[in-house]
Amino acid sequence: MIPWLDPHSTEFPPISEAVDDPNGLLAAGGDLSPARLITAYSRGIFPWFNPGEPILWWSPDPRCTLKPEKIHISRSLRKAIRKTTFDITFDRAFDEVIQACAAPRAYSEDTWISPEMQQAYKDLHTQGFAHSVELWQDGELCGGLYGIAMGRLFFGESMFSRRTNASKIAFTCFSRQLAKWGYALIDCQIENEHLTSLGAENIPRQRFQQYLNEYLAEQPDHSWHFDIDIDDVV
Repeated sequence: MIPWLDPHSTEFPPISEAVDDPNGLLAAGGDLSPARLITAYSRGIFPWFNPGEPILWWSPDPRCTLKPEKIHISRSLRKAIRKTTFDITFDRAFDEVIQACAAPRAYSEDTWISPEMQQAYKDLHTQGFAHSVELWQDGELCGGLYGIAMGRLFFGESMFSRRTNASKIAFTCFSRQLAKWGYALIDCQIENEHLTSLGAENIPRQRFQQYLNEYLAEQPDHSWHFDIDIDDVV
């Protein structure tokens, strides 16, 4: 049995107590308050649950991650970046990005990014923790992603595309920017084909914890503005 969180405390069980099946399930209950979410991410824990379920908290082993400087750009993606006219912005349309990420996908009508979850990350955005990346073409928002920045770590949450390769281009440009800012790691949470095609790989949870211990306390000095020439991305 997994423990239920104390509604009056933001503490979590040690991540070593997460179960193996399903991989990484640690606890249930609590809320999505900014204080609890910040505590969770700082411990290597994230919420993931379907609408109608209790809030579930996870810390899988292994953990899917990507070093920003190790972003893999395939020949086809490199060609797409060079041929596509687009603009990259940060935090210009956070609400639109998270709503787009929550929209049903072609392969599923379900979404785990409920209105409650959306509001929680909007609150974190207001407090300066959550950030969005937008890719624009002809003034239209065509792709992007959002997540949490703490120290020199970025915890990715979700991405979306409305045109071919839009999310991959946005993620690639963002990775280049994070590398320039000196970020150590992007947390991708759980491995999937889309992420591995961009260079993400699994590392042991203990190694991920070492990144948290080493880089969370560092405070990078930068504004959230994309300042890399597109030619330098590829």
